Amino acid sequence: MKRLDYLSWDQYFMGIAMLSAQRSKDPNTQVGACIVGEDNRILSMGYNGMPSGCEDDNMPWGRDGSALDSKYMFVCHAELNAILNYRGGSVKGARCYVTLFPCNECAKVIIQSGIKEIIYLSDKYSDSDSTVASKRMFDMTGVKYREYIPSGKKITLDL
Repeated sequence: MKRLDYLSWDQYFMGIAMLSAQRSKDPNTQVGACIVGEDNRILSMGYNGMPSGCEDDNMPWGRDGSALDSKYMFVCHAELNAILNYRGGSVKGARCYVTLFPCNECAKVIIQSGIKEIIYLSDKYSDSDSTVASKRMFDMTGVKYREYIPSGKKITLDL
């Protein structure tokens, strides 16, 4: 008889996104993303961080101050990194599991790349203009989005 307590696809892929977020060096917000094909195969992963070649120790990580003294002008978001990390061609028709609802800039990239569904863990900025714009664009283009509801299952990794 097979095990009955195995992970569902949603648990598995959101777990991968959550684990990917742990690579982020951002002291405030760690975000991870996992892009999955229609056949439930992982296509790519990403997390929020500075662009390749930009030395993390020489970049601003704060949230306050002038634009050039904060992280916002520099950090690449997890969804963007996951899309750019994919080397297999197109992500058209794929799903993206992400730990934080995509901002408007990532929403544009998601739409243009052909990703058809977003499964998100947190929507803590739901009232922000950025998130409202994302949902408006997703609704207009038929990109589905749904909240991932944690099951309460705990997994401990000894790394």
